[in-house]
Order: sequence, then structure tokens, then C-alpha cells
Amino acid sequence: MQETKPHRQRKRARFVVPSRSDALLRNFTELIGGPLGKRSAPGRVSPGIFTVERVLIILTVLAALLTILVKQHCRVNGWHTPVQFYATCYSDFPELFRNRGIGDGVFPFFSQGSFFEYPVIMGLIAGATALMVPGQGVSDERILGYFDVNATLIVAVWLVTVLATARINRSRPWDAAMVALAPGIILAGVINWDMWAVGMLAVGMYFFAKNHPAVAGIFFGLGTATKLYPVLILGAVFLLALRSGRIKVFVVTAVSAAAAWLAINVPIAALNPAGWRYFFEFSEERPAGYSSPWFVYNIVANRVKWEQLDAEAINTLATNLFLLACVLIGVLALTAPRRPRLAQLTFLIVAAFILTNKVYSPQFVLWLVPLLALARPRWRDFLLWQAAEGLHWAAVWMYLGQLTSGGASQHNIDMPYYVMAVALHMFATAYLMFRVAWDIWEPELDPVRLRGVDDPHGGPFDRSKDWLRLDVLRPAASVLPWRPRPEAPPVVPPAAEASRDA
Repeated sequence: MQETKPHRQRKRARFVVPSRSDALLRNFTELIGGPLGKRSAPGRVSPGIFTVERVLIILTVLAALLTILVKQHCRVNGWHTPVQFYATCYSDFPELFRNRGIGDGVFPFFSQGSFFEYPVIMGLIAGATALMVPGQGVSDERILGYFDVNATLIVAVWLVTVLATARINRSRPWDAAMVALAPGIILAGVINWDMWAVGMLAVGMYFFAKNHPAVAGIFFGLGTATKLYPVLILGAVFLLALRSGRIKVFVVTAVSAAAAWLAINVPIAALNPAGWRYFFEFSEERPAGYSSPWFVYNIVANRVKWEQLDAEAINTLATNLFLLACVLIGVLALTAPRRPRLAQLTFLIVAAFILTNKVYSPQFVLWLVPLLALARPRWRDFLLWQAAEGLHWAAVWMYLGQLTSGGASQHNIDMPYYVMAVALHMFATAYLMFRVAWDIWEPELDPVRLRGVDDPHGGPFDRSKDWLRLDVLRPAASVLPWRPRPEAPPVVPPAAEASRDA
């Protein structure tokens, strides 16, 4: 006789409601009846067709339509200089299609003698999408088709990024609305292929959060083969592994990331060594790029007759400043009262790289949007930062319009206003770094760690004990590997905490 057990209905986990947890959003709910009540049970009622993820998809599609609308002038009239700058519809896709031979059949890295200033996977995407455009040669119709194909694929990657961000932390899926509606992505999402790297990093973080570091490492490696910045997450993983003593997690993640990167790069390096090396040589030899602090210094120095910095000096200064920032982040990670979250450390490292790098293209804002949604999901800070990035986005096109048109500065944006816009972008990014660092040092201020949550993005590090923690003011209170480890602080499960409020 088969033993039967009574059916137990599984309780659906509640999630954080933005109208209840975010002061800014709470003020915007008055028109629809105010914030959700404390006695309600979000996550336990059937939402019908409008689930959280479906609403996020709808929001992303609407934002994507705005993205195409921003480029509509160039889609109708073509991408021509300087009009494409004044109309703020510039994109790298038409320029590369025309000027790198892609429109004439050159496939980056596979065509001998071709040089492409981006990593391998970007070159593969650039060549593969050109094959999807009917016709031959470089014409306005094919340029438009090339842009539309790439923009469509980027929207698909954008959707994947939003869903991955929502699923990393099941109790806070609405935080992904920042990624779905980010003005920075609307304005700069289809300038280049950066969204592909953003999506790969987001998917990798999803698998890491689900305790699959090997799979996560593969996506980190693929993201690095698309754009170098995803490799920076390994620095955050290393710091957390050092703090928790789970070094194997870092080794597994780093090895799988390296294997994925090598699997993509080694065949190309063997097939076309000169073409493969060109990206690294170009990155080292190029002068300061627009909107970087080094470019701003040089244009100010040119006006006031100071000595300008060459590429070698900028490389040295940028590298040393970034390493110094990483050391400070490492000190914070190992001395904070509570182990930082993965998203917090990753955001700090990537933001430090952006502020010290010798290039800051407008699309680099995409790198930080999903990381901020996970590191510090507060809409007020997010919107203030995006407003600063939006002003910088407009200023850089107006400045390029002046340079390429040869017009007088009184009919264009003059250099001081462009410098102020760059300074505002840097200040806003530095402010976010300060807020995230303060959340690390004062974990009770961390919006994600409310209701007893530890690190929903940390995967193997979630709720782990300290193995190494340094206390500079009280060395005797430091946690060292050769000392007995204290018990981990009690963590109240979110469901149990929520049940007390019901």
C-alpha cells in the first residue's frame, strides 16, 4: 500500500514593493490610490496576465521605441557629419559600416589585412550582422538596414538583461525597472555593441547568484571577449573569497572565465595575429578619448598654454590611479563590519575604472545601470545620476558638432560648458560610489539588506562567515584564519520576517 501525504500548498515568496520601500516612488503613487498597504500580501495573489516580468518586458519595449525615436532623424536623412551630432543621433554602426570595409564584405578578424579596434566578439557581431543586410556595397539603404539589424538585436539583449536582473533577486524584481527605463540606455543603447557585454555580465551574475560559479565564469569570459570591463567582476569575487575563505569559488570562476576567453581569442589570434593584436595596440597607443578626465585636462591645458599629456603619460597615470582605487576598495571590503555584497564591490570597481580610464564614450553609462540597480536600488539617486549623464550625452554631441563643422564657438557649445558637463558626470558617478561605500560601512543603511537578507547576488558567499576581517582600530577584534571564527550573525529568513507583518 502506497503511503500518501497530505498536499502542502507551497507559499510564494513575497517581494519588496517599490511604492512601500522607496520614498521617491511612494510620492508618485497618490494618483492611483497611494502605496500598497502593509496588510497586503504581495507575491501571494495571482496578478493575472500582468506578472512582474511581463510588465518589465512591456516597459523595455516602450523604452526601446524611444531609443529608435532618438535616432529617427538619421534613420530618415542619413548619418552625415556634422548634422548627426547636432541631431544627437550619432551611432558607430554606420561609421564602421562605411569606413572599415564591412559594407564591402570585409569580415573583421577573418579577412586578412582587416583591422578592427574592438575585441573579438564585437568583431564577430559586426561581421555577422552585415551578412543579414541584403544587397551589395555601401548605400544609404544598406547603412540603414545595418543599423536596424543591430538595434533590433540590442533590444533583444536589453530584454535579456532586464529579466536576468529581475531574477537575480527574486524578492526585489522591480529593481530591474531601472534597467528597463534607464534614460542612459534610451539615449546611448544603440551607439555601439556595449549592450552585448552588459547582457553577458548580467547573465553571468544570475548564474553566480544561483550557485553556478563555473557557468557564471563562462559568461564573464564571453563578456570580456566582447568588452574588457566584465573581467573586473573577478576582482569583487576575489575579495569576497578572501573575506569568506572560499578561495575555491574564485578559482573555479576565474578558470572558467579564462577558458571561455581563450576559446574565443586563441583561434582568431592564430588565424590573424596582426588583426587580433590591433585592439590591444590601439588601446595602448591611442590618445585620451572624448569626455575622459585626461582629454578634459588636455583641452584646458591647450587653452591656458599648459603642457599636455601624451598617451604614455596618460597610460601610466590612469593605470596607477585605478590600481590605487582598487586597493582602497579592497581595504573597504576587508575592514567593513559586515561582508559587502557582490554587486556593491563590482559597481565600485567598474565605476573606478570608468573615472580613471583614458576613454569615456557616452555608451559606457550602460555598464553601470544594471550594477547600480543591484548595488543601490534607490530611485532618487538613480534619476539624479541619469540626469547628469543625459546632460553629458547632449554636451558631447554639441561639442563634436562644433569641432566637425568648424563653426564659431558663439554658435555652438563652447569648451567650458563641455568641461562642466564632463565634470558633472564624474561628480555624479563619484557620488554614487560614495553612497555605495557608505552602505558597505553602515550595512543597516543598505536597502537590499532589509528584512534579514544577506547577499542575494552573492551565490556561494551568501550568509557565509568571515574568514578574514581586519579591524584597524581594534586589532584584537580582527578575524584571522588562525583564530576561531565567530558565529555568523543571525539572519532572519525574509518569509519569516514577512509573516510577522501579516
